This record gives sequence, C-alpha cells and structure tokens, in this order.
Amino acid sequence: MTGTSVHLAVYDTFADWEPGFATAQLTQHGRTVRTVGLTTSPVTTMGGVRVQPDLSLDALDPAGSELLILTGAALWDTGDTLAPFARTARAFLEAGVPVAAVCGATAGLAREGLLDDRSHTSAVSFYLAATGYAGGAHYVEADAVTDAGGASRGALVTAGPTEPVAFAREIFGLLGVFEPKKLDAWFRLFHDSDAGAYEELNG
Repeated sequence: MTGTSVHLAVYDTFADWEPGFATAQLTQHGRTVRTVGLTTSPVTTMGGVRVQPDLSLDALDPAGSELLILTGAALWDTGDTLAPFARTARAFLEAGVPVAAVCGATAGLAREGLLDDRSHTSAVSFYLAATGYAGGAHYVEADAVTDAGGASRGALVTAGPTEPVAFAREIFGLLGVFEPKKLDAWFRLFHDSDAGAYEELNG
C-alpha cells in the first residue's frame, strides 16, 4: 500500500449510507478521503446530497492511493455509465492496491470479470448471476467478504447493501485501522449495539 489517501468514487444516485461508517473512522485514523467522479462536475447522491468530486477518474493513480471504495448506485444496473469505475478497479487490483465494493458496485465488478476467480459476496447470489459472470462458484453467503489477493494483485472487499458496518469492518481489518480486539469491539458496538464494547474500544 503506497499512500494514506483513500479514494471514494462518487456518481449520481450513489448510495449515501454505504461508505459512511468506513470513511468516518478512516479520517479519524490518519487517512485522507478524497472523492473521485467521472469528471469534477457535481453529482447528486441517492439521498439528494450534492457532492463536488475532488478529482476526475482520469486523474486517479493507484500509486497514490491506499484503497478505492465503490458504492452502490441505481446507475450500475441501468447501462454502462459507471463501467469506467469498474475498469479503474481492475487497474487498482492489478497494481496491488485494494478495492472495496458494496451493493450494486459488486455487479459492476462482476461484469468486468473481477469476481470470476475471487471469493466475494453481494446482496444475493442471483443478483450477480444475472450479470452472466463466471464467478458463481466463489460466491459466499456472508455479510462481507475479503479476498486477500496475493503478491501480484490487490485485496478485494465485497458486501451487500444492508451491511455498511460489516463492510467497514473488513476495510478496517485490511488497512490495520484497529488491532483485532478493538476491531471486534467496534463491530459489536455499531452492529450489535453492545454497550459493553464501548469501554473495550476506548480503553
């Protein structure tokens, strides 16, 4: 991993709630979150929030990033508008830089062939099967999944749309944001509302 910047892809209809747990903690633990759009023109999220991208996709270099986060969006399933982000994910993985994809972004990666030989998850298996991808045998019924990749390719995190906390947990584990006991406490606090985990997390 070559940088302390984490890049969050933003585009019209992107699902606001999916990256929030991750980005909030990343910024509190020394990372800079930078938003990336197809261009630098403002986009509007699914929740109606207007976002001004920090940079355009053609200016994004994996060498200056620690992670690329791709969220869900209605546009993933209505055409090829977001296909350039899936191609960028391929460039990141081939450069050994991790990618984290949630909800509809997993379908974008499936169409790009990036899930054909990696452990992964999504909303449901038949959602990805509808893309015609060849990775069905590697689908895992889990909240979130990390495929470690290897020396020649970056790790890949995937999750479904109802699991923003598990998605964040996998990102934190991958980037070493928390040591294992605190990571477990963080997850129990925010996923299970375990009040006792607060003291463990902040002790």
